[in-house]
Amino acid sequence: MAKQIICRRIDERTLSGDGEAGEWVLVDRVLPEDTSRRGAPFDEWLPDVAPSAGLQRWYSHNPRQFGEFRRRYLTELGDQAHRQAAARLRDLAEHRSLILLTATQDMDHSHATVLAQWLTGPDHGDPRRPTAGPAEPERTDDGLRQPGYRTAVSTAIADLNAGALAFVMGTGIVSTALYVNGAGTASAALLWVALIGFVVLVPAYGRRLLRHRRRFVADLLGPRAFAFLTLAISSNVLAARLVPDGHTAVAWAFLAFGTLGWLLLDYGIPLALITTSQRGPSIDQVNGTWFLWAVGSESVAVAAASLARVTGGDVLIVLAVVCWAIGLVQYLLTAALVLARLLVRPVQPEGLMTSVWIFMGAAAIAVLAGVRLLALPPGSTLLSRPLVVGSSVVLWSFSSWLIPLLLALGAWRHVLRRVPLRYELGWWNLVFPIGMYAVTTHELGRATGASWMTSVGRWEVWVAAAVWVVVFAAMTAAKLRPRLTTGHVSATDTGRTARSESAASSRTPP
Repeated sequence: MAKQIICRRIDERTLSGDGEAGEWVLVDRVLPEDTSRRGAPFDEWLPDVAPSAGLQRWYSHNPRQFGEFRRRYLTELGDQAHRQAAARLRDLAEHRSLILLTATQDMDHSHATVLAQWLTGPDHGDPRRPTAGPAEPERTDDGLRQPGYRTAVSTAIADLNAGALAFVMGTGIVSTALYVNGAGTASAALLWVALIGFVVLVPAYGRRLLRHRRRFVADLLGPRAFAFLTLAISSNVLAARLVPDGHTAVAWAFLAFGTLGWLLLDYGIPLALITTSQRGPSIDQVNGTWFLWAVGSESVAVAAASLARVTGGDVLIVLAVVCWAIGLVQYLLTAALVLARLLVRPVQPEGLMTSVWIFMGAAAIAVLAGVRLLALPPGSTLLSRPLVVGSSVVLWSFSSWLIPLLLALGAWRHVLRRVPLRYELGWWNLVFPIGMYAVTTHELGRATGASWMTSVGRWEVWVAAAVWVVVFAAMTAAKLRPRLTTGHVSATDTGRTARSESAASSRTPP
């Protein structure tokens, strides 16, 4: 059975020292610049376990092609060129914990991540055999096989991101924003899109749990485990959106599902992270998705308070109040951890993901939950109105202050450091906070009688809708974009690969 497998960038090895026990193995084909073989920060180097030069040239670190890259790379691990190195890596994994080192900046879409999943998941097998593929696949110009429809669906489910339901969250909250702005038709259209996404993705989560349990559990014990809370949050967002349309029975069902998911994950994820040894002890694992811990609690509060307003019932009111309070504490705790990570440890521009925007979104949804509590009968919430209003104004002010900071970090990442602006699922982590902030501004203005705030909120709603359109169009284009083959590789890519191979031959020790 494979031991603990962790992926790290090689520069993290020099920064964190020996904080993690295990064998440090470099899995890149080329020795990173400024790294000499003598005194190098790793215990072993397996260059032949890395993807072939042709596959690297085809992939070119394009996240949109990661699913197909993963499939092709797993196939390569069984060929003659990779067999010996793959067997050596598997042998190491069987007897000790491993830290796989790579110079790749985008760790989530790196070959090291594929190797870690292969060693610990259902793909872990004899490297002398190629990974199972379709019975009669189609062969492309570069001699590599393209998957059929069923294989593509199976691969998509196996690679399903833990936070895939962020799409439903973002679409649902923008639908709510359009509803409060009076755009009923557009709101209804996005509600249907969100419902379809929920109906498609939730069974996909279940199938992944049943068919790829080890990989599912590995994600649940990883640094982005809190992304699984999108399962509960998206359900609660839909419940709150369905209430004003009069679909109370359906809203009840979504709230019940969301509350159950919240109970299981809100406790289960921290318990798993605390009790397991299958994780790195470094604060570097803290990231923006951890704010979903607080967002999950506040989403229950929003949905429960929305339903309580039209159906009554002390149970819903108590649930809303308790979850609002829990979410506030969770937000403060998470904010302290994330700020410590950002301010104390070095931040690479490639590692600064859009999930950091949840910092703002988590504060905004706490404000919306407070506004929903203000709409309940006086004296029923065990909280004084001045307390709820004051807390909401403070949080709204802080979330407003965060927006320029987050925009500046985005400019630093993409303009100054020139990280390519390519579509990835994390873009929906940008849509949800912007949509939530727009709804919060509008509704807080109505609750407090601040007409200027309501007016600003109306404009923000259209900004949120425009962001949704842009991200949805980017997602659609990424899905429809034809897969590249080596026949379409540019001369620049070819030159880069030639230089890499030349560097490898000059740096490889005798």
